[in-house]
Amino acid sequence: MILQAKNQLTLQEFLNLSPGEGDITYELVDGQAIPKMSPKKFHSKLTRALLNLIEQCCEEKGEVYPELAVALTRRGRDWVPIPDILYISNKRLPPDWDQEGACSVPPDLVIEIISPGQTFGQMAAKAKDYLDAKVLRVWVVDSKARSITVFYPDAAPQTYMGDELLTDSLFEGLEFTVEQVFQKAKIPLDAE
Repeated sequence: MILQAKNQLTLQEFLNLSPGEGDITYELVDGQAIPKMSPKKFHSKLTRALLNLIEQCCEEKGEVYPELAVALTRRGRDWVPIPDILYISNKRLPPDWDQEGACSVPPDLVIEIISPGQTFGQMAAKAKDYLDAKVLRVWVVDSKARSITVFYPDAAPQTYMGDELLTDSLFEGLEFTVEQVFQKAKIPLDAE
């Protein structure tokens, strides 16, 4: 269900909306409040595994959050996506940020895990929108393909699978294989 407004919602009107019923969370897209799909078991397990991995690497260098809204601009309009995980370095984190509101600056890293009903193409388009909004890296995790595709602002995306070592200059000392992430999340090879 989309929360339809007679007029397009402004960023402030969206941020002032009362919470949705149950566990419904909304994103602001093209002036409309769009519900975000609630994560399922494998999605949640992957989120936890990746969150722990980023936290270990970036301890005291920044903050890592699951499902935190971030106020960005997309195609010249206010956009408030809720990435599965975001990391924001202390360099970018504003000292006066109200931690109860949406993140007010583009994060260093956004991780999106493809949910049932979503396609890689949709997530690749969203990754481009994040990069255009000055996010430095976007990782798209595809549990069916057991892959992580890293999107860069100044280079072609790179897909990692199996035992290929994923490293990133943005995160000094971070290195892991995609298979290690899936094993840490205890997702069997035949899982969908």
